[in-house]
Amino acid sequence: MATRNSVEVVNNFWRQVWQSKNPEAVDRLVAEDFVITTGGVEVRSRETFKKWIAAFLASIDDFRFDVVEIFQNETGDRVVSRWMVTGRNNGFMGSPACGSPITMTGTAVMHVREDGLLQHNWVERNALEVHRNLAGVEHVA
Repeated sequence: MATRNSVEVVNNFWRQVWQSKNPEAVDRLVAEDFVITTGGVEVRSRETFKKWIAAFLASIDDFRFDVVEIFQNETGDRVVSRWMVTGRNNGFMGSPACGSPITMTGTAVMHVREDGLLQHNWVERNALEVHRNLAGVEHVA
């Protein structure tokens, strides 16, 4: 069975949107009815997703996005990617913009349609740990 290279589709999304800090690239890369489920909350549609991205990017100065690992299932309709975001706090999660360093890790599971557009992204990230770090709360083992 031939499989499509959905890893390249998702890597292109990471490059065009997050690494280039360009929410407008979403128009070319995701389905009109795209959904991102982030921490259990659904963000629906391209337009709403672009606003969500812009707000996220605005909250982290010196934003950098790196792919740690990426692979796809046999049929190519699912891609899993571990990633890391670094930068400086500019109001992340409603915190005061103090310039403190931010390091966030996450995992995304992407549904890639046959036409190469992204349909759904389920993402989990260590936002609680980042929030605690910004608040000066010690981590409990």
